[in-house]
Amino acid sequence: MIAVYKRELRSYLTSMLGYLFIFFILLLTGIYFSAYQLGVAYPRFEYTLSALTFVFLISVPILTMRVLAEERKQKTDQLLLTAPVSIEKIVFGKYFALVTIFAIPMCLYPLLMTKFGTVSLGAAYTAILGFFLLGCANLAIGVFISSLTESQVIAAVLTFVILFAFYMMNGISSFFSEG
Repeated sequence: MIAVYKRELRSYLTSMLGYLFIFFILLLTGIYFSAYQLGVAYPRFEYTLSALTFVFLISVPILTMRVLAEERKQKTDQLLLTAPVSIEKIVFGKYFALVTIFAIPMCLYPLLMTKFGTVSLGAAYTAILGFFLLGCANLAIGVFISSLTESQVIAAVLTFVILFAFYMMNGISSFFSEG
């Protein structure tokens, strides 16, 4: 009975991970927005998004670590592979589910900001598009790393290391001379 309870609790917490991610992103976006825009009365959403790129170094590995690694560990990947669906459709389905969870929190902020002042919606949604594409690339890296291992922890750590290396690439390249 306790094993069944643990399994159900784990399933419930796993289903809540997407909601926790959305909450986490909305909370941090609100904090960054308050710090950057409300303090100086400058409604440019692009600056908030540029500050959030560092947050994705932590949140993307947490979101993607279970996608395929947990399937291998629990041997449920065999059920997926014997389903009448191709492997590409399985991987793309998991990836697009992550992209949907990623896209939900970002689209509402500029519309909410228009209630409180004048906002350049074109600039805001252009910044959101760039941020969305960066997030999609980060999620793809996380899903790929999750497909290589059975361990969630190894998948999360490797994803963080790779994303951090890409994040620091501009600073690292400045150490080398161009000649």
